[in-house]
Amino acid sequence: MKLSSRSLPEPFLLVLRFNFKNIMSRLADRITHLSESQTIAMAKLSRELQEQGRDIISLSLGEPDFVTPENIRESAKKAIDEGFTFYTPIAGFADLRKAISDKFKNENNLDYAPDQIVVSTGAKQSIANIILSLVNPGEEVIVPAPYWVSYTQMIKLAEGVPVYIDSNVESDYKITSEQLRKAITPKTRMFIFSSPCNPSGTVYTKSELEGLARVLAEYKELYIISDEIYEHINFSGKHESIAQFDFIKDQVIIVNGVSKGYAMTGWRIGYIGAPKWIAQACDKMQGQFTSGTSSISQKAATAALRSGTEFYDAMRTTYLRRRDLVVKMLKDIPGLKVNVPMGAFYVFPDVSAFFGKTDGHTTIQNATDLCMYLLNDCGVSMVTGEAFGDPRCIRLSYATSDEILVKALTRVKESLAKLH
Repeated sequence: MKLSSRSLPEPFLLVLRFNFKNIMSRLADRITHLSESQTIAMAKLSRELQEQGRDIISLSLGEPDFVTPENIRESAKKAIDEGFTFYTPIAGFADLRKAISDKFKNENNLDYAPDQIVVSTGAKQSIANIILSLVNPGEEVIVPAPYWVSYTQMIKLAEGVPVYIDSNVESDYKITSEQLRKAITPKTRMFIFSSPCNPSGTVYTKSELEGLARVLAEYKELYIISDEIYEHINFSGKHESIAQFDFIKDQVIIVNGVSKGYAMTGWRIGYIGAPKWIAQACDKMQGQFTSGTSSISQKAATAALRSGTEFYDAMRTTYLRRRDLVVKMLKDIPGLKVNVPMGAFYVFPDVSAFFGKTDGHTTIQNATDLCMYLLNDCGVSMVTGEAFGDPRCIRLSYATSDEILVKALTRVKESLAKLH
């Protein structure tokens, strides 16, 4: 039986509160001030409810539902058989860094030599390496909202100060060069963004990126993290990188990886392309945390990057069909504001029309309340927009089958219709 606080005697509650306070006092400030990832927290809650026998459909995690291609899996098996089971160079195997260098040249027309590349245990570690290497206490990092949940927590761990630029569904969740210019101060050290974007699916055009780049180029000590992990899930045509502009390339650090484009989330491979001195700093930082990442995963990633475009082309076609399905169903729900995301596998509807409404038992005050209401009422798990810097919205992932998406959104429509 699961106990609630109401079922516990007051003396026992006092002991619990004392012990919790005592434990928290032993922890470092950096961990007590660190927020838990709300995407992971919602996925964890969904699993717990499923284990209790609840019929839960989870649209909370951003993970491809495709299996890693067979040729990549076979390359990993071969690496094991050939004895690639020892420590790896901190920055990654030479053949993998060469494959990444070739990828940048062939797919993006960008020149990054192997010594400008550092391979890490996922793109998340790549971003952490960069922020910890470049941001000093008190320095500001500009973050367009909505943003990926971990950006702000990494900035705070580095004792930096996040500075937010707001957008909305009407602007397609994009910021303008004028907004960017107004956000820059003498303390600004970095600008971080993703395109295609998690959580909004927004994709900046070449001209929009150039507008941002022209502003940023005026500040030579301001560095840009361009998170391009969703590069291959792009419905707008050719992927555009802010690093393509020669007048700003020396300020740009590209972050990418194989998790989304090759359905390799569990392999944990991310990488950066950067000015050599920044790559060397990230190598030094990583050397004190994890050293080189998994030897077997690196061999699999090398095979992925050399395997051509057939897999992610087919995957992108599937995601496009799912996006159109989801957008159509969401637009059929009165009260939701929905844009048409041009990349990634998320939709980020504005749900503020439901704030203040009730089903007679639960009153919706914010997006977090709405997510919990939908989880409890219809068994569909999504993530509050508060986690991504926009409390008017919720994020749902369509990285699952058409059948599950139809079932989930039918439930959501019926649940929202109960709110008045």
